[in-house]
Parts: sequence; structure tokens; C-alpha cells
Amino acid sequence: MNKLLRTLLRAGLYFLEESDRATAGLRDRMRDKVGNITSRTREAVGIEPDHTMRDAVSFIAGAGLGVGIGMLFAPASGQETRELISEKVQEVGTRVRDRFSEEMQRAS
Repeated sequence: MNKLLRTLLRAGLYFLEESDRATAGLRDRMRDKVGNITSRTREAVGIEPDHTMRDAVSFIAGAGLGVGIGMLFAPASGQETRELISEKVQEVGTRVRDRFSEEMQRAS
């Protein structure tokens, strides 16, 4: 019984792999055609891809990473560096909290 089940599973996997191989070319052609249609539609409508948010997040992440690495390699002791990081995080949190509370008051 165990050999029969193992043989059936192998046969099933074989057929799945073969069907995947057989349709690989068709999948690639369809992906290219859909990509071409999408780009031609954007050109016809005049829509340019907007990467503003991605660029802003990348910039902020890079700046944060640079500041973090700079603080880690600073000539201060570990305790001083941890305290400085803690203070900066609390300052940023306070500024964000104050900004959102101002926006909430304006909305009310």
C-alpha cells in the first residue's frame, strides 16, 4: 500500500511539473503582451508612473540608516550613545504626537 501511494504521488508530481514546463513559453509570451498593453495604455492616456512616495521613503530610510551608523561609530561610550538615541527617539515621537494633535484639532 505504501509503495502504491508513493508511486501515485510521484506520478502526480511528474504531471504537474510537465504541465508547468509545457505552459512556460505561453506564460512568458502572455506576460510580455500584457506588459506591452499596459505601457501602451499609459502612453495613450498620458499617465506617467509616479515614484514620489517610493523615493521619499527610500530617502528617509537612507537618512535614518546613515544617522544610525554614524551614531554607532561615534567616539562616545555605549551608554552615552544609547541615551542620545533614546532622547532623539523621544523627541521625534513628541514632535509627531504634537503634529497629529494639531491636525486633529484643525479637523474638529
